[in-house]
Amino acid sequence: MASVKASPEAQLRLLELADLDAELARLEHRRRNLPEHAELSQLEQRDRALHDEVATLEAREGDLRREQAKADADVEQVRSRIGRDRARLDVGQVSSPRELENLQSEIESLLRRQSDLEDVELDVMERLEAAQGRLKEAGAERAAIAADATAVTARRDVALAELAEQSGKASDRRAAVVAQEPADLLDLYDRLRAQHGGVGAAALRRGQCQGCHLSLNTVDLNAIRAADPDDVLRCEECRRILVRTDESGL
Repeated sequence: MASVKASPEAQLRLLELADLDAELARLEHRRRNLPEHAELSQLEQRDRALHDEVATLEAREGDLRREQAKADADVEQVRSRIGRDRARLDVGQVSSPRELENLQSEIESLLRRQSDLEDVELDVMERLEAAQGRLKEAGAERAAIAADATAVTARRDVALAELAEQSGKASDRRAAVVAQEPADLLDLYDRLRAQHGGVGAAALRRGQCQGCHLSLNTVDLNAIRAADPDDVLRCEECRRILVRTDESGL
């Protein structure tokens, strides 16, 4: 069962090393999954959507302003024509009854045309006001998002700093443990840790491997009892280093 030799003290330190590696893994998981990361991502997505909407609205506003200018010009052109025709009537420039009738008919037609153009003008104005109103709303929302992002970023940075401090302390403790371990034992531990989800060594407690949480059978337990204290044992089920403790139940 054994291929590497190490003192019982060195083997017990593997459990401390495993605990520190688990702590570092938890801290890294917390760092990657801080809720502030998701909050910032959502804020950025919303801001990008608003940025695109603002660009579309600004283009629409420009089109509507040009459309309004044309509508205003069309209305003004008809008004001017009506004004000229009425002026001719007022000063008595038209003497022929037929010409008078044609002029009055033209004024009536122009008045209807003016009414239609003013409806178009009003519709354009309403659409322009709606676009400008939405632009203002989008601008206000983007300003609010920027303020929220600043606050969330500050919270995230505080959390990252705290996690970095905790990780630094755990890494220092890990380095102190590693410095005491034999190279061949560390090499085996690291290889197994890479193969088994970050857990390279586990304690044997009450006849059960704490790595896979399976109870060892009588044959395996007898082999462990007979093994030299310096033998580095492996769990027959999960193949992690199996560390004997006072609670092993041997």
